[in-house]
Amino acid sequence: MKKTLWMVLGLLVISSMILTACGSPAPAPEAPAEEAPVAEEAPVEEAPAEEAPAEEVMDKGPVTYRGYSTTDIPTLDPQLGEDTVSIAYIENLFVHLTNYDLDTAEVVPEAATAWTVSEDGMTYTFTIRTDIPWVKHNPVTLETTQEVDADGNPRFVTANDFVYGIKRACDPNTGSYYSSIIAPNIVGCEDVLYAEDPDNVPAELVDAIGVSAPDDATLIIELPFAAAYFLSMTPMWTMTATPSWAIEEYGDNWIEAGNIVTNGRYVLNEWVHGVRRITVRNPLMPADMQGGGNIEKFITNVVPDGTTGYALWLNGEVESSSIPDAELEAHLAEFPDETSQVPDLAVFYIAFRMTKAPFDNVHVRRAFSAAFDRATFVETVRQGQGLPMKHFAPPGIFGAPPINEVGVGYDPEFAAAQLAEAGYPNCEGFPEVSLLGYSGQSTLNWIEFAQANWSENLGCDPELITIEQQSFSELLATTKLDDAEAPNMWTLGWGPDYADENNWVADVLSCETALRMKRECNEIDDLLDEARIEPDTAKRVELYAQIEEMFFGEEGEFPFFPIFLRIAYVADHTWFEHTPALFGGDQWYTWTIDQDAQPMMEQ
Repeated sequence: MKKTLWMVLGLLVISSMILTACGSPAPAPEAPAEEAPVAEEAPVEEAPAEEAPAEEVMDKGPVTYRGYSTTDIPTLDPQLGEDTVSIAYIENLFVHLTNYDLDTAEVVPEAATAWTVSEDGMTYTFTIRTDIPWVKHNPVTLETTQEVDADGNPRFVTANDFVYGIKRACDPNTGSYYSSIIAPNIVGCEDVLYAEDPDNVPAELVDAIGVSAPDDATLIIELPFAAAYFLSMTPMWTMTATPSWAIEEYGDNWIEAGNIVTNGRYVLNEWVHGVRRITVRNPLMPADMQGGGNIEKFITNVVPDGTTGYALWLNGEVESSSIPDAELEAHLAEFPDETSQVPDLAVFYIAFRMTKAPFDNVHVRRAFSAAFDRATFVETVRQGQGLPMKHFAPPGIFGAPPINEVGVGYDPEFAAAQLAEAGYPNCEGFPEVSLLGYSGQSTLNWIEFAQANWSENLGCDPELITIEQQSFSELLATTKLDDAEAPNMWTLGWGPDYADENNWVADVLSCETALRMKRECNEIDDLLDEARIEPDTAKRVELYAQIEEMFFGEEGEFPFFPIFLRIAYVADHTWFEHTPALFGGDQWYTWTIDQDAQPMMEQ
């Protein structure tokens, strides 16, 4: 078990629940049997021994990770990434300003080798290394070459590339969800992001954004207040350098294979949308940035569902897999040494479109939340893979309330009373509503459990809740639609970008973010702003407990209702070793495969 996971498990007090994934050594090759001596009557001249033919060594090719996904990559654009699939690829295709240490969760150098903070805590100065090349990979010739400028000079990452990326994130026309997350923390970024005329933002506003590069090796970021958590935001993909010339040349298609210009440990070799993607090692990456892993090639095929992916794992065709609910008990019995239970601090919930009837009524939202039996759900449907949550931020996040002290949680009597107050006693007259979930049987089990709870505790016929399932990328797009086309409810989850409560209640629920729930600004947002800039840590903790109660307590607003903290079982073959990342995307360049133990498969 990796050190990072033990740290989290200690916080969750669940270390006894963990099955450790221990790789067993590969069997030693069988030694040849000794030949029996031959008795001779008289010595004879010894004939020279014939040289044994050398054993043929089969070339297994590059060390390859074989994986699966149930969805396409929504985007490879660092400023547009907002989901775990996209963020994982961006992590490995692009070098970020800083990074997270997988063992300690500390912020460590990446493109920035060092940094200083002004005495008032409002100016960060980063020293940027200038030996990281911008590269382009040719999917036909399989060559990776360094980019050159108009004069033929090789292009290396500079502080100006970070200035471009950050200012691009502040541009309202970029359409980035995470723009609203970084904007409050950079001088002038909000002025540009929320400009009255997004198509004609005054140049002086863009120039006033608090990010600059006095030279290629120096990046300066100015904050409007002393945000104690700002350094922990700097590994985020939204603030990474992007290639302005490639974006200008190809527009939205700049991220496609053959067009994309990157600077990370891997390059994009193939991307057949919805079918398959391949990344390979970047041979031009500086040696000290290659990472400790040995995987040279990643192949990911898109499959219909997790059950299909698990079948591939059973057949040794992929290295790692989730475990379908129906297979979990048998899997744990058969593969204890190839199973781990990983707490990733992701909290899952059912969200409401707050501007669409009947969930524009706060009493309906409270009723549907309080009617959901979280503990039974985790125990039966999730089969122990998690912890029930009745507020949002989980243990291990600074400012998160104790897990059982804030929020209503499961309370059938309260739920029935709230629905009656909304004008639907025993669900009489309640309209038909839609619930959109991820694709796959696991999510369907979750939705059917919710239907049963709402039927038992509220009297709502399951037929009133129409169910639809989509791939993750499709769900993200659908929940952004206008009220007429968006679902009434949908399943989603949130994993941390940095270890501060601001990343939960503010970055997800502030009315200033690109909210799918469409909540309006009110006094909660004033408290969110106050907590963000409060220098006293004890006071910040008090404010966040108050905010969580205002969202999820008896008088709570309930833009969504939290259900569980994921601590999922994962199947990993013994020849594969990796440490999951708690923040940002997984660092594939630290992963290793014992190729001698890995079954050979056609690639």
